[in-house]
Amino acid sequence: MNIDAIQNGIVIDHITAGRGMRIYELLGLDTLEASVAIIKNAVSHRTGAKKDMIKIDSDIAINFDVLGFVDPGVTVNIIRNGELVEKRRIDMPQRLTNVIRCKNPRCITSVERSIEHVFKLTDPQNKVYRCLYCETRAQ
Repeated sequence: MNIDAIQNGIVIDHITAGRGMRIYELLGLDTLEASVAIIKNAVSHRTGAKKDMIKIDSDIAINFDVLGFVDPGVTVNIIRNGELVEKRRIDMPQRLTNVIRCKNPRCITSVERSIEHVFKLTDPQNKVYRCLYCETRAQ
């Protein structure tokens, strides 16, 4: 399989196999006018394990909190004029704002529509986020 190199854009690499579509959905990449390639179950040259990858042929703003929530450890490569200009490894964010929604029907965010959905990282070892208002665990 051959996916062309991008000239200006972003490559999200080292996504755990199977998580690429979740990242695609949460970042809203389906609404872009630019070309987006999702590569699933590619073999990583670094680890030898399977991975997913997303190539975006446009220089857009990426919500790094989404990446850190779904799959901490992914790599984001910024490409300009066909050259790698920046490489970032993404960690888990301490707070998530409007990335996920609280599932508790009694939470204030379910009643008051104008309140932001804020989650805080309460257990980094087990990747547990809890609602800032009602302490419900994120799904």
